[in-house]
Amino acid sequence: MKAVFVSDDLRRQIVRYAISGGGLTLFYSAIYWIGAVPAGIDPLIANTIAFVTTVALGFIVHSRWSFEGHGRRDRPVRSWMLFLLVNLAGFALNSFWVWLITVHWGLSASLPLIPIIFVTPWLSFYLNRRWTFG
Repeated sequence: MKAVFVSDDLRRQIVRYAISGGGLTLFYSAIYWIGAVPAGIDPLIANTIAFVTTVALGFIVHSRWSFEGHGRRDRPVRSWMLFLLVNLAGFALNSFWVWLITVHWGLSASLPLIPIIFVTPWLSFYLNRRWTFG
């Protein structure tokens, strides 16, 4: 007897999210890093610029590909608003990482990229799957 821990639908979404979310996270990270390190912009401002430049693209990619076929699609404005709320939570979390590491601890502006890349996206995946596109 074969035990099933992850459905095919969830497995497909995880793979798609890892690809598209990974690409978006790298894009976000590049914008943040370029602003905060070579350009010397305040890291919290660079984080805000990165968020603003990627949030709409993220909705398009995730609603049309990452979570394709999952949940309801008859209320796109509601989905956009929920997606925006989830991403604002992600932005707040990323802002916390930037503040904690660069302001509070006084470390390199490059270091917040570690939790920005490895923590925040998976929280966003969970919230988007359950709430936005669920």
